[in-house]
Amino acid sequence: MNEHNVRAMADVVINHRVGTTQGSNGMYNRYDGIPVSWDEHAVTSCSGGKGNKSTGDNFDGVPNIDHTQPFVRKDIIDWLIWLRESIGFQDFRFDFTKGYAAKFVKEYIEQSKPLFAVGEYWDSCEYSPPDYRLNYSQDNHRQRIINWMDSTGGLCAAFDFTTKGILQEAVKGELWRLCDPEGKPPGVMGWWPSRSVTFIENHDTGSTQGHWPFPSDHIMEGYAYILTHPGIPAVFYDHFYDKGDSFHGGIAKLMEIRKCQDIHSRSTVKILEARSDLYAAIVDDKLCMKIGDGSWCPSGPEWKLAACGDRYAVWHK
Repeated sequence: MNEHNVRAMADVVINHRVGTTQGSNGMYNRYDGIPVSWDEHAVTSCSGGKGNKSTGDNFDGVPNIDHTQPFVRKDIIDWLIWLRESIGFQDFRFDFTKGYAAKFVKEYIEQSKPLFAVGEYWDSCEYSPPDYRLNYSQDNHRQRIINWMDSTGGLCAAFDFTTKGILQEAVKGELWRLCDPEGKPPGVMGWWPSRSVTFIENHDTGSTQGHWPFPSDHIMEGYAYILTHPGIPAVFYDHFYDKGDSFHGGIAKLMEIRKCQDIHSRSTVKILEARSDLYAAIVDDKLCMKIGDGSWCPSGPEWKLAACGDRYAVWHK
């Protein structure tokens, strides 16, 4: 991959690990016969091990690793350095980061020195009874993600679950949600875009698991939004390769426009319209976009249509 100028990112799952051998309580929480040969002291006491209490949330049903143990951290750091230097991974994705304190992510990044790292801090958005409709303001939600990034010393980016949660409701005819009271994008992207990894679907939320799926008939609107806006957008494999040529071509065109127009993680957004059936914005004063059923186009002959499809269009100068 490195020879083809593709940076490889390792999925670092260091919160919940099934062992090779049953320990004293019958759980598979010993790691015998493998290079990292931990005993039950590597597993938190709240998930059946002999270690300390967890510094985060439990991942039920699986032994949770105790990062307070110096021998655990040393072995993880050695392994991460091996992934970087011997295997050739340049970037890391830290899985289920609610399961252990952010200070450990900071230590692991400082010691292993990936070029880029992103954490999966999946927190629930806020809904109100009785119909459990998504609240307009998700400021507390995005603040919790930002607090987590702050606790890593700003060394680790985070997946922008706030943007996903808002966007997948907005495209159903509530596009007013895409502008916060300050006129900014309402997700993490609106407050800390250079550390916000935007996405509309991942292997947990969609695909075969489908825990929190994006509306399947609005996928291209979702990409028209994240691929024209600041943040670090991620394209889902299933959408790019498994949904046919029109999706592949449409997403590829949006990526090409982003690259050619040099839209980046710190690009500036000016929101022009945000109403039920229409969202329109200008990015870095050189790209214009709209999504929704509402009819709209930028004024001025300098704007040229660059891409369009069902309920979305993109222009540039």
